[in-house]
Amino acid sequence: MILLIYLFAIITSANAINFEEFFLDKTMRFDYFHTGNANEEHFAFDEIVCDGIWAGSKTKLIDELRLGYYFFEIIDPESEEIIYSRGFASIYGEWETTRDAKENWGVYHESVRFPWPKKNVKLILYKRNLHNTFDIVWEYSINTEAYRVNPAEIKNFYNVFPVVENGDPEDMVDIVILGEGYTKDEMDKFHKDAEHYAEVLLSTEPFASRKDKFNIRAVETPSPNNGVNHPHQDIYKRSALSVSYGAFNSERYALAFDNKKIRNATSAVPYDFTVILMNDSIYGGGGIYRLYITAAADNAFYDYLFVHEFGHHFAGLADEYYTSATAYDMTSDIIEPWELNVTAHPDKETIKWKELLTPGTPVPTPWEKEKYDKYSIEIQKKRREMRKAKTPESIMEKFFIDKRKWDNELLGNMKYSGCVGAFEGAMYMSEGMYRSAPNCIMFTRYDKFCPACERAINLVIDQYTK
Repeated sequence: MILLIYLFAIITSANAINFEEFFLDKTMRFDYFHTGNANEEHFAFDEIVCDGIWAGSKTKLIDELRLGYYFFEIIDPESEEIIYSRGFASIYGEWETTRDAKENWGVYHESVRFPWPKKNVKLILYKRNLHNTFDIVWEYSINTEAYRVNPAEIKNFYNVFPVVENGDPEDMVDIVILGEGYTKDEMDKFHKDAEHYAEVLLSTEPFASRKDKFNIRAVETPSPNNGVNHPHQDIYKRSALSVSYGAFNSERYALAFDNKKIRNATSAVPYDFTVILMNDSIYGGGGIYRLYITAAADNAFYDYLFVHEFGHHFAGLADEYYTSATAYDMTSDIIEPWELNVTAHPDKETIKWKELLTPGTPVPTPWEKEKYDKYSIEIQKKRREMRKAKTPESIMEKFFIDKRKWDNELLGNMKYSGCVGAFEGAMYMSEGMYRSAPNCIMFTRYDKFCPACERAINLVIDQYTK
């Protein structure tokens, strides 16, 4: 029997909290170490620093979306009132599912950020359990006058420049762009790449319709070498932020594990979300909800990469594809995922995006799945062979371009193309998981978000703006 658990927004009076009563107009960054293995995890406090002015909303302090694998709350001990909360995901949360975590211990540096409390508070950290609800995994009492709390105002020593400015940080979604693999002599290129990123993002719906709600600023972080590390291609480099392809032994997955270095750079400007542009031509990147994205700036699919990875980071969107090497078949018991663009429950009355369904469209929705699966499985087989042979990137790009053309032709010319329904196949699962449309940026190298993704993105924009 399918287990249906969906966390609807919890509407409380908490967002009526008076910011000035509890907080100063600056950001507290709580740094800690997250360690463990596949069977257990532990947390240890590192330090607290000032991370600049508070860039978030001063009225929407409670996270009613409750997205993310982890969630934290800031509690006023006197009244026991929740005065701030946010969901997030982490590298550790991905790592603990890998083979490495079954065999070894790991330690990751992490941060949570919130307005600076005027008095002592308690931090409570939660993690999703197998029923998709949250359990407490750590509590920490924050003494704002403790010796490992540094309230000193940040002194910026990075070169920064505005890309898009529309208003005060507290009223806007604030994005910071960092450059990785750009030498000091390549800062002009970084500026152009940052401007292009902003142009691509803010011309894609639903960002395009709400582009006046965004500030985008860039921070120069020069590297000693051009490009980044590629262990699977035997290309080894050291760069400013230590970004590397090959995360978790996935050739094109690019992550950086030096959290403190990245946080110190991003704090040069007010920010809510972080983009790391890689000065690299090899297709790849990554995106983690409310941590950061990485994206290669010089390949045939950089526009798609920019927006796809930002979808993960900004709204916690799940991948909707399922024929990749990470795919697996569903068991009979399926828990409804927290991500807003996929569902295990294709029922017209309870589906997450029921208000978007196209009238007259059957749910589940028929599509050319058998034809798509047969072709895509063969493509994945050939792709693995090409990667093993270390095929030149120009040939790989042509291979991906041909695949995109085939996808768009099939998915755009079916009976229910253009309809909102429940199309089986999503989130690495061939059966039992559904997406809202035949095609999407989160499904193929398409150039548009599906309606469920657009809905999720708009909900997050609302959370950070007036």
